[in-house]
Amino acid sequence: MTTHRAPRPATAPAETVRFTDAVDTAARIAVLSPSSHNCQPWALAWARGAESRAAAARLLEEAGGTPPAGGEGADGTCQYLVLGLDRDRALRALPAHAVEMLLSCGLYGQFLLRALDAQGWTADALRFAAGPAEGEPAPGLPLPGTDWPRTWAALCVVRLRPATGTAERAGELAALRTAAGARRTNRAPYRTHPVGPALLDGLATPSGLGAARGADVAVRHLTSDADRAAFADLVARYGGRDFSHRAAWRETHAYLRPTRAAATARGDGFALDQLFGPLPWPRRQALRVALAPATMRLLSHARYDRLLARGLAQVVRPTPALVVMSFTGSEPNAEGAPAPERAPTAEDAVRGGMRLADYWLCATRAGLALHPVSVVLQHEDVRAAFQSRLDIPGRAFFVSRLGWPTTEFPRSPRRSAGAPIRAI
Repeated sequence: MTTHRAPRPATAPAETVRFTDAVDTAARIAVLSPSSHNCQPWALAWARGAESRAAAARLLEEAGGTPPAGGEGADGTCQYLVLGLDRDRALRALPAHAVEMLLSCGLYGQFLLRALDAQGWTADALRFAAGPAEGEPAPGLPLPGTDWPRTWAALCVVRLRPATGTAERAGELAALRTAAGARRTNRAPYRTHPVGPALLDGLATPSGLGAARGADVAVRHLTSDADRAAFADLVARYGGRDFSHRAAWRETHAYLRPTRAAATARGDGFALDQLFGPLPWPRRQALRVALAPATMRLLSHARYDRLLARGLAQVVRPTPALVVMSFTGSEPNAEGAPAPERAPTAEDAVRGGMRLADYWLCATRAGLALHPVSVVLQHEDVRAAFQSRLDIPGRAFFVSRLGWPTTEFPRSPRRSAGAPIRAI
C-alpha cells in the first residue's frame, strides 16, 4: 500500500497490532483466496480521510448500526474498510458471472477479516450493498464526496475496533496463513477413499467467524453412488457448454497462459498445467492450438466440446464426495410447500462467498482439496436440471468435487497484495 503509516492510537490496547501493519499482513493472506478464472476482481479501500470516514460511519448508522462507544475520537481508534468489486477485472460473458464476481469478493473479504481479527482488529459493524446480485451494473453503496474509483462498486463497509488478547491469537494467524498458502483448486483425480460423515458434518457447520456467520447458505454433501453417478452424467451431457459458447470461451481463453512463467508475469489467469496437470511440450502445443477460440469454433462442429465434457465426467465420476452450496433465503408458504425461488441479493452473494471461504479453509486444514465444476451452474437450464435431478433446494451457487487428490497442483499466480488496495 502506498500510504503513510498512521501513529499508533493512544487508546488501543497494548497488544493490538498497528492497523497499517495489520492490513498489510491480512492483504498478503487475502490475496491467496480463489476467484473465477483467477481474475481477482476484488478491491479494498481504507477510509483514512475525515470525509471518507464520515461517509463510512454515516452508511453504517443509516443501516441501524450502533455508533462506536465513546464516539469516533481524534485518535483513529475505529478503522473503516470498504470491500469492493473492480468492474474492470470482472467477467461478463454470462449472466451467472455477476454472482460469481460477488462470491469472489466475499471470499477475499472473509480471508481479510479473519486475518485482521487474528491480529486484534474485530469487525463490529457491517453494511452491504442493496439490490440484486445479478445484472449490470453491479450494485454499489454510495460514497459521496470521496475519491472512490469510478470503476469500483462498493459492496460492504466494515467498521473495525481494536480488541485485547492479540497475543493469544498469534497461533490463529499462523494457522490461517498456512491454510491460505496450502489452498489450491486441484483438478487432479481424487482418491476413492470416502470422506467420513463426521468430517463432512464438521465442514457443513458454520464457523461463526467474521461476516460469514450471517449467511443464509445451505451446505449439502453428495456421497451416494447414485448421486455421484447422476452428477457425472450431467457433466458428460452439459460440461462442454462453455467450450461451445463463443463469448464465454473467448473470455475464458483470455485468462489462459501458455506457461506458468507467463501466468506468473501477468499475475492472474492460469497456465495450461493448472488445468490439465503436467504436460509434455508437444501436448502443450497441441492444446494451445486446439483451445484457441477460432479453432474451438471449428472443432465444435465435430463435437470436440462433448469429448472434453466426457473427459471431465471421467474425472468427476470416482470422486468420493461433492459439495453443493445454495442460497436459502425463502420460506415455505402457508400450505408448507416451498416458496418460489428468490433471486439472490448482493448481500446474499457476498456473504455466500464468505461462508465458502470458511468451508474451503476448513477443508484445506483437513487435507482435502476442492475442484469447482461451475459449468453446471453457469447456464440456467443446466442449473435447473442439476437441482431438479439431485433435489437441491434454494438457489445453488457452488458445486465442487471434494476429496484427497492423487497429486499436487501448482498454485495459481497472484497480483501483488497491495495492488487492489488504496486509501481514500
